[in-house]
Amino acid sequence: MEDPCAPALFGVLVEGLADRFEPSLCDAYARLFSQAIAHVAGAHVTGVDVTGVDAATLVSRYESVRRPRKLTAEPKRIFVLSRITLGADVAVTSVLLAAAKQRFSRAEIALAGPQKNYELFASDPRIRHAPIDYGRGSLRQRLAAAEELKALVAGPDCIVIDPDSRLTQLGLLPVCPDERYHLFESRAYSGTGLPACDSSPDKSLPELASDWAAETLGIAGAKPYIAVAADKAAVPAQAPYIAVSLGVGENPAKRIPDPFEEQLLALLAKTGLPICIDKGAGGAEAERVERAVERSGATVTFWEGSFAGFASLIAASKLYVGYDSAGQHIAAACGVPLICVFAGFPAPRMFERWRPVGPNCQVIRVDQPDPAETIERVREALRRQ
Repeated sequence: MEDPCAPALFGVLVEGLADRFEPSLCDAYARLFSQAIAHVAGAHVTGVDVTGVDAATLVSRYESVRRPRKLTAEPKRIFVLSRITLGADVAVTSVLLAAAKQRFSRAEIALAGPQKNYELFASDPRIRHAPIDYGRGSLRQRLAAAEELKALVAGPDCIVIDPDSRLTQLGLLPVCPDERYHLFESRAYSGTGLPACDSSPDKSLPELASDWAAETLGIAGAKPYIAVAADKAAVPAQAPYIAVSLGVGENPAKRIPDPFEEQLLALLAKTGLPICIDKGAGGAEAERVERAVERSGATVTFWEGSFAGFASLIAASKLYVGYDSAGQHIAAACGVPLICVFAGFPAPRMFERWRPVGPNCQVIRVDQPDPAETIERVREALRRQ
């Protein structure tokens, strides 16, 4: 729990427990991470209100709020919390935003989270931004975001809808009175009560979020969406085109080994359609993309702007191709045909939960990363387009 070890605490322990979507591991997370929070509470950290925090109290509250209950109030303001990661805000958070807009036609609805996440919904006149930064630093720094959120949602005329957000550390941190707080515990929710994840092993997160919205808000059929502000500079002059992302969100296990990426780009170039490829966050990822393009011999247009700009590019494309990443959820939400190469999942249920869903989604599940076999499966998927 010391500052230099935060990447391990979150990347190994927390994500390792969450990514398996097992109810028993949700319990384990609550028991373990509540102790981490209590440890910080014992340190009397400046700027973090930890009065009365202890592990047993946190777990007891979590056991209560994790169970869905109908929302009957008519608040003036609804705060929907960002999941922080962009793909999750499309696949999960946007479903709850869509349901909230329909359920509360006169209320003010805000997305609480970083600017780059809000940009995915910036052109929706019903959604305003409640800025909260979530630093990926030490445990102490991450917990401080919850204190910002507490101040934001302190009014008695508002409710909080939490889609398993990092802002509350997956529901463990109380940010308002429990009667004004509703948690969609995406790791264990089944649509038939908690914990009963095995009753819906094949459902995706967008489907489960929609089920939760129906159970909690009384709104059936909510689906993922984006509302990116118009960015003409994001769309190349020549259309139709293929949008491509080779980003893996700092998880190298999602990649297929070389020479897959250069072979993929060469294969896409043979379609005769222009290729627009995202360079990602820069650094090593951008270098990898440039190297694959150079070796493939393909002529491409690079996108080096914001993710919201790339999202608008995906929305206007004829086909999206990429690994398991935010781009696949953008394409699915926009009804764009997609080919997703999905590898590196630690358990089958993670694949089922995070796969994009829709009539135009072709998802290539890769259990054993083999470049030659995977490129042939992509070739067959292209034939079916």
